[in-house]
Amino acid sequence: MVWRMKKKMIVWSLVICLLLSGYGNILVGAEERAKAPTELYARSAVLMDADSGRVLFGKEENELRPMASTTKIMTCILALENQEEGQVVTASAYAAGRPKVKLGVKDQEQFYLKDLLYSLMLESHNDSAVVIAEGISGTVEEFAKLMNQKAEELGCHDTHFVTPNGLDDSDEDGIHSTTARDLATIMRYCIMQSPKREEFLEITRTKNYQFSDVEGSRRFSCVNHNAFLDMMEGALTGKTGFTSDAGYCYVGALERDGRTFIVALLACGWPNNKSYKWKDTRKLMEYGIANYQYRDVWEDVALPEVKVKNGVEEKMPYETELLVPVQVEGKDEISLLLRADEGVQVKTELKDSLRAPVHEGDVVGSVRYFLEGEEIASYQVVTKKDVRERDMNWALLWITKLALL
Repeated sequence: MVWRMKKKMIVWSLVICLLLSGYGNILVGAEERAKAPTELYARSAVLMDADSGRVLFGKEENELRPMASTTKIMTCILALENQEEGQVVTASAYAAGRPKVKLGVKDQEQFYLKDLLYSLMLESHNDSAVVIAEGISGTVEEFAKLMNQKAEELGCHDTHFVTPNGLDDSDEDGIHSTTARDLATIMRYCIMQSPKREEFLEITRTKNYQFSDVEGSRRFSCVNHNAFLDMMEGALTGKTGFTSDAGYCYVGALERDGRTFIVALLACGWPNNKSYKWKDTRKLMEYGIANYQYRDVWEDVALPEVKVKNGVEEKMPYETELLVPVQVEGKDEISLLLRADEGVQVKTELKDSLRAPVHEGDVVGSVRYFLEGEEIASYQVVTKKDVRERDMNWALLWITKLALL
């Protein structure tokens, strides 16, 4: 009997130890997820909030580096935005001579441009990229100008495109390169801002695609090589890349619970370390998911009434200095993706006094919201009513009223 009781006590002690050990591991796991990633394979990395464009985590995010075939997200979105309905493109001898990875186009062979976009994004074919570029702009050089123009429009001032496929190259303005921040910004445009974002997502999420040349004499099959699509719940899109100069690169996006994150990686290992980019992508995405939630940071700011000089109020005709109520113009909600320890700073600017006449809706100040020193929102402060000027016309009218009384 005593032995049985001892045996039960030993068993229960073991169970409790195991449970406590598991609970401890859970706590450690949660604590680890809360920490910003410190050990990444990529030399440059960014985790971006796709909604606001804010960089949530960066590692050498502004360093110029070659970006290999992640270039093709820009090629794809520009082709979608500039193609003609049912456009047919013709392969040149230059396109046919591009190195692997390639579709194997032949000189003067014709294709529907929309089919080549799947070749571009699923298989990352270098010759298809050139056929697309020449079909849109006439030459690779002219298409590169279009790429650089779009980069400037997006605020990617540290990006320089030379080729539509990302092969290592240079021109008189520099080498084909970008930064992790700029690459994430371009992906943000592709999936959040471009009028062709839905078409972009449809192409890049397609698992398999078959097509033929215009004549139907040759058939081709494409398979999507973006492993991230099956790696994490909510994976939206992505593009891999590799050259000897760039190393392994990746840019991808994920949507989870109304939050959309973008990861951009440059120089994330060289052969035989092809899997490094997936490990870094998962680590950064999990950090974003675990630590960032949307919060309403709107503050109801108490605003004093503003003095109005030389104004007149019918009920107080002898007052020469009046007060006019003001209000913040605009919405009353600001939803931001924030860590628990982050907050905004609110700065109010208001004129000390006004001079009549004052009209309802006159701008008299502003309420500005800042996050980490950067302005994220600004609202005008406006007057809520009119205040008439105490001028000669009003004086004559008032004297007339007094005389009649």
